[in-house]
Amino acid sequence: MGTTASTAGPQPGAGAGAEPGAGPGAAAGAGAGAPASPAAALRALHTAGRLAEEYPRVKELLATATGPELAAAGQLLARLDPHQVTAAHSQVPALTVAVTGHGTLSGLLPALTGELARHGVLLRPHTTDFDSYVFELGDPASELYACAPDLVCCVLDPGVVFDEVPAPWRPEDVERVLRRKLDLIEGLAQRFGESCGGTLVLNTLPLPRRYAAQLVSLRARARLGVVWREAGARLLRLAETYPSVLVVDLDPLLAEEGAAADTRLSVYAKAHLSPALLARYAREIGHLARHLTGRTKKVLALDLDNTVWGGVLGEDGPDGIEVEAADSYRGAAFHAFQQVAHQLGSQGVLLVAASKNDPEPVREVLRGHPGMLLREEDFVRVAASWRPKPEALQETATALGLGVDSFVFVDDSPYECGLVRHALPEVTVVPVDDEPALHLEKLLRDGWFDVREVTDDDRGRAVRYREELVRKDFLDTFDSLGDYLRELRVSVRVARARPENPEYTADTARISQLTLRTNQFHLTTRRLQPAEVRELCAGEDTRVLSVRSGDRFGDNGLVGAVFLRRAGHTVHIDNFLLSCRVFARGIEQACLASVLRQARREGAQEVVGVYRKSAKNAKVADFYVRNGFTPVEDDGTSATFRRALDTLEDPPPHIRLTERYEDREPDDGFGHDPESDPERNAP
Repeated sequence: MGTTASTAGPQPGAGAGAEPGAGPGAAAGAGAGAPASPAAALRALHTAGRLAEEYPRVKELLATATGPELAAAGQLLARLDPHQVTAAHSQVPALTVAVTGHGTLSGLLPALTGELARHGVLLRPHTTDFDSYVFELGDPASELYACAPDLVCCVLDPGVVFDEVPAPWRPEDVERVLRRKLDLIEGLAQRFGESCGGTLVLNTLPLPRRYAAQLVSLRARARLGVVWREAGARLLRLAETYPSVLVVDLDPLLAEEGAAADTRLSVYAKAHLSPALLARYAREIGHLARHLTGRTKKVLALDLDNTVWGGVLGEDGPDGIEVEAADSYRGAAFHAFQQVAHQLGSQGVLLVAASKNDPEPVREVLRGHPGMLLREEDFVRVAASWRPKPEALQETATALGLGVDSFVFVDDSPYECGLVRHALPEVTVVPVDDEPALHLEKLLRDGWFDVREVTDDDRGRAVRYREELVRKDFLDTFDSLGDYLRELRVSVRVARARPENPEYTADTARISQLTLRTNQFHLTTRRLQPAEVRELCAGEDTRVLSVRSGDRFGDNGLVGAVFLRRAGHTVHIDNFLLSCRVFARGIEQACLASVLRQARREGAQEVVGVYRKSAKNAKVADFYVRNGFTPVEDDGTSATFRRALDTLEDPPPHIRLTERYEDREPDDGFGHDPESDPERNAP
């Protein structure tokens, strides 16, 4: 029985839908008089034979889909040939996802297809045979590895253990089998990290009551619970040991969705996880897929009246708004929502206040109201005015140097939500209502800000963006950009990422994150996991450079990366990316000048760079040409440029550049230490 076989009973998807209204408004359908529901609109496109042709509309159609609607849409989209979509829309991000495991998992594919589609990601599925996960993950020559997956979902279930316990059994028997299975799974995780550049997703094992209830001794049941939870903790810790592994904790999903298994499906079809739980699991994978394709949100824009606090400031005054339990039971709910926003902000999510109010009363509340948890310094921008909110959001995005597609907007007004959806469809809209206790649940439901891990750069992001706004004010005091840049006193440090460097682990995590989150100055938009970055760092002919910057207003941290590859007398720039926070300061020119000079010092004769077109990086399409490269080839989506190294320009004069290209191992094709090089522009 393979994972592609159909199963009896209900299919996964019930309860798996997006929060209604989360994201751009749903399209009306395939045309005038089209059915209103997303599933019906998709069916109309499918019937007309236009679903692949109009696939970019799917994200919009599913934005407001409910659970049953999303389940029906997933069933329909799962029939679509992903190659047809790719042929028609090369810009649509796609992920190859391999699904393997112990039980029957055919019902998972429609749920995964729908969840990825509503985030604008195309699923390229690969399924393995029933209970083949050990062979597929254990053999680097297997079909699973051959498909070069971006993600591997190895779905574990209680049958992994209980299929092998004796009859009758005791908790000690379960403990023995668990220990053996976890040793096996850890070995598979290690093999995967050595053999694949993608991400392996495991999950904790739920414990359905039908197993625990077989023990009539309450003490024995307690012992089983201890054994089971200790095994779960060991599974979760695999993500700490193996960088290529992530583990989905099913306990919180069970607390939300209910039953872990449907006994009939488990017994008859060997489908050991319930459809509802698989659907919720698919949602978590959808969040991860969104992150892996560079679509993680960065900004949380909050309405204030009846969203962050209860009441209308202009009518009730500072003393009349509800912000804490002392004000009312609703005040406690608003305070809880503020706690969630504050928690997100502490991990690098940029908070923006977007309120139709006079600015001074808003600032007075944020600065001095005794019940407020969120303060003015927690927001990178307080956009309080009577202008339309789409204008305020667009202006804020411009000031921060971000696209509006990085924004999540929360408001209690259906009018404001609809207006933003219509004017700025790229903004994700999370509508809340007059029940403030549910605000936090609606915001957190879709993990808009989920990342693989939080770095030190993330924690300092809000401070750096506030500094950036100060820089913009500083710019306004100058008559010319050149005068501004000279007084800004920009410093840049280009350094090779090497394991012996103290900051190596943090750097590779941050560089990976930059490849996943950076869209505008990203010359190839190639997304890399930490393990892939480390592999390139360790390669004999490859080199990864980290780029740090700072200026008179503070340290910007690690803001960019350059990926190099040596082939004979040619150095290839395989990728070059830079945070949008530091555009237009000459940092990119300084980095490129450093790379060119180092290539010539090491005997290279030319440097070749590649630009691959994406929906967001058009502003750097001419980057190489502007910096002295000659076009070599252009097929419309990818262009190659070449530059000889006979003459080179110095870095911009206002940049203070530090370079560290040192190598510990000789003969790697880059074996030159610039510490003694007279051309090195040291501080």
